[in-house]
Amino acid sequence: MTAVQTCALPICSYNEPVLEQPSGPDWVALTNDVLPVDDALAWATTPRSGAVVCFLGVVRDHSEDREGIVGMTYEAYEDEACRRLSDVVTETRGRWPTVERVVLLHRVGELRLSDLSVVVVTSAPHRSESFAAARFAIDTLKATVPIWKREHWTAGSDWVGTGQPIRSVHEPPASRRREEVVVRDSS
Repeated sequence: MTAVQTCALPICSYNEPVLEQPSGPDWVALTNDVLPVDDALAWATTPRSGAVVCFLGVVRDHSEDREGIVGMTYEAYEDEACRRLSDVVTETRGRWPTVERVVLLHRVGELRLSDLSVVVVTSAPHRSESFAAARFAIDTLKATVPIWKREHWTAGSDWVGTGQPIRSVHEPPASRRREEVVVRDSS
């Protein structure tokens, strides 16, 4: 994999540094580099944005089935992952047209405990749109983008979640386990 694959809507361009902020309203990248959270937050903050929501995915020391995790390896089908990350942004903007900026940055490669694996940032005039857009973006990214993770623990390692199919961004989830919450916002 190249060090960074920056995804430009609707196609990807290669070999652009992830730290370079885009000129358009969306920042989408797949990278081996440390994710630039502060830069992403600053870039997403615009004069029209009354709300900026950030989600950070972090490598933790346990999973649903295992304690003692010491690290993770993330791998991606790069071209398809980049295309689908862009699809997530397009769908997010279609559902919440007032969103100002969207950031989807995902790491690949070897990560240690507490390393950031994914950054999702959305900005919008009001918090309800920004929260909803960020939640949709991370949930849809996890269900639709071909990025796989391998957990490492003291006695070995194994791939996680390889038995579930990757769905289209436009398909509803097979199971709706969470209720959707409607937040009313007067700000």
